[in-house]
Amino acid sequence: MKNFFRDVSSKEWRNDFHAIWSLTRQHLPRLIVAVLCSLVLSAINGAIAWLVKPSLDSLFVEKNRTILYLLPAGIFLLFVLRGLFAFLNNFLMSSIGAKIVKTLRQALYNKLLSLPVSFFAGKSSGSIISRVLNDIGSLENLIANTARNFFVQSATVLALAVVALFRRWDLALLSFTVIPLVVLVTDRFGRRMKRTSKKTREFISDVTKMVQETVLGIRVVKAFTMEEEMRRRNDEAVSRHYRNVMREVRIREFTSVSMEIIAGAGIAVILWYGSYLIINDKLSVGSFFSFITAILMIYTPLKRLGQVNNNFQMIRTALHRVKEIFLLGDEEEGGKEMTEIEGHIAYDGVSFHYPDSVEPALKDVSLEIQPGETVAIVGYSGSGKSTLIDLLLGFWNGYTGRITVDGTDIREYSLKGLRSHIGVVSQDIVLFDDTVRNNILFGRPEATEAEVLDAARAAYAHDFIMEMPQGYDTYIGERGVKLSGGQKQRISLARAILKNPKILILDEATSSLDADSEAKIQKALESIMPGRTTLIIAHRLSTINKADRIVVMDRGRIIQQGSHDELFSSGGLYQELYIAQSGMMKN
Repeated sequence: MKNFFRDVSSKEWRNDFHAIWSLTRQHLPRLIVAVLCSLVLSAINGAIAWLVKPSLDSLFVEKNRTILYLLPAGIFLLFVLRGLFAFLNNFLMSSIGAKIVKTLRQALYNKLLSLPVSFFAGKSSGSIISRVLNDIGSLENLIANTARNFFVQSATVLALAVVALFRRWDLALLSFTVIPLVVLVTDRFGRRMKRTSKKTREFISDVTKMVQETVLGIRVVKAFTMEEEMRRRNDEAVSRHYRNVMREVRIREFTSVSMEIIAGAGIAVILWYGSYLIINDKLSVGSFFSFITAILMIYTPLKRLGQVNNNFQMIRTALHRVKEIFLLGDEEEGGKEMTEIEGHIAYDGVSFHYPDSVEPALKDVSLEIQPGETVAIVGYSGSGKSTLIDLLLGFWNGYTGRITVDGTDIREYSLKGLRSHIGVVSQDIVLFDDTVRNNILFGRPEATEAEVLDAARAAYAHDFIMEMPQGYDTYIGERGVKLSGGQKQRISLARAILKNPKILILDEATSSLDADSEAKIQKALESIMPGRTTLIIAHRLSTINKADRIVVMDRGRIIQQGSHDELFSSGGLYQELYIAQSGMMKN
């Protein structure tokens, strides 16, 4: 795996051949044994063709009765050996293909974890999943079959060509005249296969994306009675993929048809010329049948070599889509480790544009937050509140100005060290298809059972967890589908509490709770906030009255700061927001 990552990070991996070699050479011992098996198979095929002449001459010309008994036994033995070595070759090549797919899937998953948020913002999750499952999955059989056929068939062609040359060199050279035609046909169809295969990979990605979006959004689909529309979209996506798969089939079969035509023409000419030589007593029947056996056997591996090129182009296409991810740059980070921190945060003249966005998300923002201070950030949607937090977490880079923690620019820290001291309770709750316990432990996997229970109690989640069928061992389904919104929020809060961070970020942490649960969570938050630097992104202003300071943002700028009383009495946007929300609550 280490060698693989070293290769993947090199510029040479941009070359398809080097990429395939870097994947294969990790399994060099198996490959060498498989190639040796291929050579033995080729030698056996050559031996079968070579033995035709002495067998026929001895049996039918010399009437040698010993050959009558030795020939069947010898043929049986050769076929047994050929079957045995074919099994070994196929097994080893298939295991190499499976190991390559395993390595690629592990490496691609690891790569995804190291990519910046900007990558995921620009790609659909269905497209990414398609590359991990479909593109890499297609490589398993392609690599195994292509490698096996390349080594076995190439060596077989060479062995049989030697037999043909020894039996009758002029006939052999005549038969070899079709090889340029084989190369030409293989190259032309291979180019078409590469283009078509690329589209097939894109279309199956669309199908994967369609299924995933439907599964995740099934409640919305049913609520808006969009079943027929979704069926139509899926039918179109599946039909596009089907049509392109059939193009691949046509290319593959046209390659076979062309090879059959070329082989038929070549064999017809050889039969005519060979028969002419026999009639004129210039060639023995045994020599001719030995030669024609070699030639007939040679055309089968030649046809398979034509398919090898098609398969190789499909490998290049699938590998190219995977390589696009591997060659992306990882998250930018420094090498300084963050051990203990006080929690002093400062934004100094920070400005930031999202990619492809005309308006800046932040404009020359300067803000200082003292250790242990609770700061609420408010404003209309799109004012820059979440961006301020995302930059602190290192999710985006490319901003101007400085963001510091305890006086050190966060770009100097390792991202793992930085994020290990920050706990996040987001409005967009992400829970995993696992047990309640493991979802809480996601905040700190090494925590003890007692610490898990304490965190759950602090988040007022313990009671409802104990009422579940298996308590803390209950599986909650994908994204916590078996839980109510309030329950999911409390488990998310327990996860953050267990992490015990020095900096706590609350993105409307009580938004999904009823009044009673909200009051309990507010008490829990008030008990864990002391001693922590807390940033609250607030939409409901009634939840931030006790914040040490409120920061009001508008269009990427900080336009007001102060306590609730100071801001309300001074007028401006905060007063406007508060009055508007108060009016809505009364109504």
